[in-house]
Amino acid sequence: MPVAQPTTESPEPADAAPQPPTGAVDRYFRISERGSTLPREIRGGVATFFTMAYILVLNPIILASATDMTGAHLDSAQLVTATALTAGLTTLLMGVIGNVPIGLAAGLGVNTIVALQLAPKMTWPDAMGMVVLAGFAIMLLVATGLRERVMNAVPLGLRKAIAIGIGLFISLVGLVDSGFVSRIPDAAHTTVPLQLGGNGHLLGFPVLVFVVGLLLTLILVIRKVPGAILISIAVATALAVVIDKLVDIPALKWGLTVPAWPGNPVAAPDFGLVGKVSLFGGFEKVGVLTGVLFVFTVLMSCFFDAMGTILGVADEAHLLDEKGDLPGINKILMVDGIATAAGGATSSSANTCFVESTAGVGEGARTGFASIVTGLLFVVALFLTPLATMVPAQAATPALVTVGFLILANSIKEIDWADYTIAIPAFLTIVMMPFTYSITNGIGFGFIAFCILRLAAGRTVPAPLYVVAGVFAFYYLMPAFGLL
Repeated sequence: MPVAQPTTESPEPADAAPQPPTGAVDRYFRISERGSTLPREIRGGVATFFTMAYILVLNPIILASATDMTGAHLDSAQLVTATALTAGLTTLLMGVIGNVPIGLAAGLGVNTIVALQLAPKMTWPDAMGMVVLAGFAIMLLVATGLRERVMNAVPLGLRKAIAIGIGLFISLVGLVDSGFVSRIPDAAHTTVPLQLGGNGHLLGFPVLVFVVGLLLTLILVIRKVPGAILISIAVATALAVVIDKLVDIPALKWGLTVPAWPGNPVAAPDFGLVGKVSLFGGFEKVGVLTGVLFVFTVLMSCFFDAMGTILGVADEAHLLDEKGDLPGINKILMVDGIATAAGGATSSSANTCFVESTAGVGEGARTGFASIVTGLLFVVALFLTPLATMVPAQAATPALVTVGFLILANSIKEIDWADYTIAIPAFLTIVMMPFTYSITNGIGFGFIAFCILRLAAGRTVPAPLYVVAGVFAFYYLMPAFGLL
């Protein structure tokens, strides 16, 4: 799930009085009309890329760390290619069709759903097929005009709780994948499931790399340094390379990758994962109801995140009209739905709009030309796979913890904690995701609790929420009925 990154103010006054267009590119993207210039758009596109580029490292680490029901792993190098390819093409599409300065890439949060909830119960092609179906559902909702109606039916407090829960969930994933937190073996015969480090203590240079990386990331965020996450990943990786070269300890384990500088940082992209999709195979593995809930979980994660991101970036770019609406939003939402499906089709997980695009807006970007620049830079990144695959988990996972904090900080204040019919479902949504290691459970218990508590208080419940809560309730009761 993307989050806002520190931005810098443009040294030139953006949103100046509209000027006459100076050429075909200017007319198509309405650059002068929106008070921008071509240099600002280019600078904004570059800024957005560098604040988003960390996804080229994190997405492969998250997906490659998981196995499907057959024990198969996805190849890290192929995942870098898939991540860069889909981000590049969908961001270019957003520029050409949506004409807004918004970049798209694999969404943090959605990729953890795919890696930790879908894949273990089916094959990777089955899991990616579920993502494609979620994308088709989003496109259908946009085409029929139902997306905004469904969005409005879910209370703001629950929407924000879903975001916060996902933030805490990916933070826990980051802590576990780095080795900072580990599972206590069942042989220990304790009810405490987690512990600090591998044995209750922080030991080893890999954990040191994680701690240094986390502290550096947080310091850069506090200092509002553009590209804070990417800079910290690069510095922590350099530290890991130095330690690996200078310290000869056989017991030193780096996890997913060994931090060795590649002999050649440039390599041809490997498109081996593109098209490896089974649209309906997952339903055969888990059943129709569970499969529908999995698709719904992916849809919900993308659904609310994208709408909030699009309006937030558009507001900062001063693209909203006097009513607070964004002209042409349906085209933008359709591209977002296409991006979700495209992420499944390339096995890079659902792609969505990134709030990091505000970095480009801060540099003066106001049009889709900035997205063209960002998309082209992702295409260039297709040939830099060796650099991305050299990053060890301990250097990348600080970003997950930081992203979790930023999501919580941006969302928790918007929940009405004084209204218990909202606060309790929001609380359950938030805690169930990390505590049960399942985003689906968080959404399910939150929706069920909301409907029950609102009815108990004699307050109305939107009809769509009855349907969703009823499906989740039946899913949880299936074992009692002997159906699971």
